[in-house]
Formats: sequence, C-alpha cells, structure tokens
Amino acid sequence: MTDTDTSYREPTAVRVSLRTATILLAYMLVFTGVVAGTYLSTEAQIAVSAEAEKLRLVNEVLPVSLYDNDLLRDHVLLPPQTALNTMGETTVYRARREGRPVALIVEAIAPDGYSGKIGLLLAVSAEGKLLALRVTQHKETPGLGDYIDPKKDRNKRRPWITQFNGLGFSEVPQTLWRVKKDGGNFDQMAGATISARAVTNASARALSWVDAHQAKLFSLAANQRMEATE
Repeated sequence: MTDTDTSYREPTAVRVSLRTATILLAYMLVFTGVVAGTYLSTEAQIAVSAEAEKLRLVNEVLPVSLYDNDLLRDHVLLPPQTALNTMGETTVYRARREGRPVALIVEAIAPDGYSGKIGLLLAVSAEGKLLALRVTQHKETPGLGDYIDPKKDRNKRRPWITQFNGLGFSEVPQTLWRVKKDGGNFDQMAGATISARAVTNASARALSWVDAHQAKLFSLAANQRMEATE
C-alpha cells in the first residue's frame, strides 16, 4: 500500500466519523426536545392527579363533612420521626372547621409486618381520638395477612381495621393498645397475628406522638417544616 493510498483513506474516515457523530447528536437533540415537550405538556395533569390521589386517601380517614379548609394547602412538613418509623420527610395535613382545629392526618410505618413494612395513614382528632386508620401499602400474604387492608378484608360489613375508629387512650389505655393475643383490646385473625400486631402497635406509637405534638403542629405556618421533635 502506498503513502498516497493511506493519506486518502484517513481524511475519508474522519469525515465519516464526523458525519456519524453529527447524526447522533441531531437524534439526541430531537429526542430530548420531544421528551421535554411531553413532560411540560403533562406536568400540570400529573400534578392534578397526584393531588387527587392524596385527597382520596385523606378522605378515607377523614370525612369531608368534618372540615372546610383546603387540606392540600394547609399542611406542614415533618422530618423523619423515630416514633412514626418514617425514614424521609412526610406531610401532616391539618383539618379545620371555621378556623378551629379538627384533626391531623399523619403518615406512619409499621416496620414489623410479616412481609416487611406496612404504610399507614391516621386521622387523629383534636381531642386525641383515632378517627380512622388505613393501610396505604403492604406486602402481607394474600388471603391471610392482607385483611389489614379493608379492600382485601372479606368482612365487608365491619372490616378489621375499623375497630380503631373513634378510640383514644381515654377509651383504651395505651397499655391495652395491643392485640388480644398479647393481652390487649384489639381482635386479630387466627393464624395471621403478625400483621395485626404490627398495625396495632404502630398506631399506638403514632397516636401517642400526635398527642404530644398536636398543639405545635397546628400552630405552625402552612408549608413550614417542623423541627426539634422528639
């Protein structure tokens, strides 16, 4: 092969490489533009859907007839709490009626479910009663431990989780806020005690924490981050 042949092919290879790189760059720019445009066009819709889902869960534990403020605007941010077993920042929604405190909606985690963590949402009244409790996520055994979720509970007339409704430590002392198998007040399904125990114990810890911090939670400005909690 001659020097002339080599000098001919080298510029050609460079031109091919540059052309390929240019085409790839163009494709990347077009793809990025399409993705960005799609995101911007759907961002508002996604935000609306997310707020609707939050409100749906909140309304499961707190009837809309009990409050008249905008819960999605009247909230405070909560750093991780040991008593609630939360690992990241969560949101506490504050329900009011005619400006007066009605209830707090708080997230908590039961870390010791049969198949892992169980997410909880609690509505606690200004009088310290657990208005309602719902499981927001779990991996409990289908047909056995998943009765903690009212959608999976076969007892549709009185789901297991509704036995907590309207109770506080004045009705059931904290020492008895356990399943009956552990000497407490609350029922559990035979053969599936672990799931019920996890939810019951976590709800007691959460209710105690809310009782201790309720006044401060209601006093903070909307969207403020609560600090120095125990």
